[in-house]
Amino acid sequence: MNHQYVKNVVEASLLAAGRPLTVEELTSVFDERDGSIAEEVKTAIDALGAEYETRGLELLEVSSGFRIQIRAAVAQPVSRLWQERPAKYSRALLETLALIAYRQPITRGEIEQIRGVAVNPNIIKTLHERNWIRVVGHRDVPGKPELLGTTREFLDYFSLKKLDDLPTLAQLKELEDLRVQLTLPGAEAQVLTDPEPSLDAAADVEPQADLEPQADEDEEPGAENSGPRAQGLVASGAQDDGT
Repeated sequence: MNHQYVKNVVEASLLAAGRPLTVEELTSVFDERDGSIAEEVKTAIDALGAEYETRGLELLEVSSGFRIQIRAAVAQPVSRLWQERPAKYSRALLETLALIAYRQPITRGEIEQIRGVAVNPNIIKTLHERNWIRVVGHRDVPGKPELLGTTREFLDYFSLKKLDDLPTLAQLKELEDLRVQLTLPGAEAQVLTDPEPSLDAAADVEPQADLEPQADEDEEPGAENSGPRAQGLVASGAQDDGT
């Protein structure tokens, strides 16, 4: 089959789908579905990725497959095409999401113990509604509290392929934006500031005993607009509204 034709079909499929597509799904759009077509599809994906290197779009592999999305460098001006406000999230929501990503599986009580303040039920509800977290089990203690973990949709939204792609604590910036302190083995205490931390790097991290209470932070999450998404062009990310 003509390489240019395969590449065109793959590109058009990724743009039309409006969601990530796996190699198997991309292969299924062709009449011939043998191993040779699958290899041609993979070659086309690589070629498209290289072509997009200098363009305003990028072809990215996330947890659910491949997608074409707006490059972060041009996302801000492009977002002016949509009149709705981009999604904004309270600091409390981002702290809760980050702790789940770092320490999963984790219970709500453990999150409250680390943060030093009760978790607003609306925060957990919002994370469930966005399908960013899910119940992965129950802790074998009295009351059988739910164990929370992140989902594939969480990885897709933050343009991650797997949990190992989350940045390590040492890579996080603007450390003073969040007051939840965690101690890295063999390193000084760091402050968690981003909803995209490294799960593996922090799996054995223990919180410090003295945590500053944050009584006024667990207000309801900010505006929950979905942000601009159209024809497979996704500008993903979240903003902290500073509350």
